Amino acid sequence: MDHYAGIDVSLECSSVCVVDASGKIAREGKVSSEPEALVAYFGSLRLAVVRIGLEAGPLSQWLYAAMKAAGLAVELLETRHVRDAFKAMPVKSDRNDARGIAQLMRLGWFRPVHCKSLAAQELRAMLTARKLVQSKLRDVENHLRGILRGFGLKVGKTTARSFAVRIRELAAGQANLETIAQALLAVHAVLLREFNGFEKRVRMMAREHVKARLLMTTPAVGPIVALTYAGAIDDPARFKSSKQTGAHFGLTPRKYQSGQTDVTGRISKIGDAAVRTALYEAAHIMLTKPIKGCAPLKSWAMRIARRSGIKKAKVALARKLAVILHRMLVSATPFNAAAAAA
Repeated sequence: MDHYAGIDVSLECSSVCVVDASGKIAREGKVSSEPEALVAYFGSLRLAVVRIGLEAGPLSQWLYAAMKAAGLAVELLETRHVRDAFKAMPVKSDRNDARGIAQLMRLGWFRPVHCKSLAAQELRAMLTARKLVQSKLRDVENHLRGILRGFGLKVGKTTARSFAVRIRELAAGQANLETIAQALLAVHAVLLREFNGFEKRVRMMAREHVKARLLMTTPAVGPIVALTYAGAIDDPARFKSSKQTGAHFGLTPRKYQSGQTDVTGRISKIGDAAVRTALYEAAHIMLTKPIKGCAPLKSWAMRIARRSGIKKAKVALARKLAVILHRMLVSATPFNAAAAAA
């Protein structure tokens, strides 16, 4: 008889439940959240486990890759679908979650998600670290501006080089402000140095990344946008159609239709927020800056802007860019303005 398993992954231990084809629980237990322990556990069951479900999470991709390499029939499940399936569960626990995932695997009520390659995960980690350092750098700058503003000292417009000089100039002669400025400027200097290091590294990665170089032939698509998109797509062949990428990254409107009610809402904002932000920024640059080589696309978006507003035009252009960039990856051809507009 075929059996189905569900794993609720936690940091230290994972709850495992195995059910048979009729839904009856055959095995339950706690296993260390290590690939070797999970592979050994399923090897010791001596049951025909035809599907194993793992909810996507921080540890899931690591466990999934190792279990897949060991020959286990494991599937990575979309978190949003699992959460919605468990809403009717009166008691939420790791044990009940594992039971629920096992039943989803038995019934086939799940949508598998793509497990990114190690290279894509490393690329995403680099971009995430760069973004974190950038946000903390801005936090320190804004905090310094806010402190000095409380004393009537206005920093005004500065550059990366002139910021520290301007802060010291304003704080001069006030002991407490000098102490605060000295400490925060020391932190600012470290963050700025590390951020510049990330910038150089990311641009070097973009030059060496074949897919990113191809994507950067598109106007308004720079190293950050290209690497973010290439890392999120990972394998272009996993999309049957390029049009699916717009919905995958949450750039298509929500739809609710029932009887006489038919409502089209705002964009869904599901999927990778970093990709959605990067595409929107590229669309913003394309519409607001004099960029060469994108006249047909810009004209198309401006017609939408005159009809529905500039914000909707930017979202529509971001969605169109998602489709165009995926088609470029599939066909391995550089950007063609005429084809993109068509």
